[in-house]
Amino acid sequence: MTAQATTQNDRVLRQGVLGSRRFSNYLWAIVSSAGGMGFLLAGISSYLKVRLLPVSNPTELQFLPQGIALSFYGVAGLLVALYLWLVVLWNVGGGYNEFNKETDSVKIFRWGFPGKNRRVEIEGKLEDVQAVRAEIKEGFNPKRALYLRLKERREVPLTRVGEPLSLSELENQGAELARFLEVPLEGL
Repeated sequence: MTAQATTQNDRVLRQGVLGSRRFSNYLWAIVSSAGGMGFLLAGISSYLKVRLLPVSNPTELQFLPQGIALSFYGVAGLLVALYLWLVVLWNVGGGYNEFNKETDSVKIFRWGFPGKNRRVEIEGKLEDVQAVRAEIKEGFNPKRALYLRLKERREVPLTRVGEPLSLSELENQGAELARFLEVPLEGL
């Protein structure tokens, strides 16, 4: 719902939701790739006694135990980097929220991990929407999110996971959605 386009006319409101393709994930994937490759090359250099890194000389390290430890950290770093790159490639968590008065429908769509549940879709009727609820929790791990409260006390999250929204952004999006759906905004 943030950092993506919101399109609206009198009858349809569509809000894009940013998934894994955000700057922080690209940054950490690059850092993990470089660090993991550096550690792995250092471990291999200590085993082969060949200088594979231009910035240091790990050929003087003993392979047991230092070279093995460096190799382990390198493999672990590269596995973390692989996971981050795949999550970014698959855009896990990305999608959209669509509210359509023409068809009297609500559609919440997100991309998941590959498999039979790759496409996560929640569909319902506009008449089932009771309210838009804002949840604000401050502190060490702040949480600022919007939920769509449906009949049967079901709440569907509308905002991205990870980086919390600013308070003004949360208020604006919640008010815009509540106004469009003509339901109350709770929690502010």
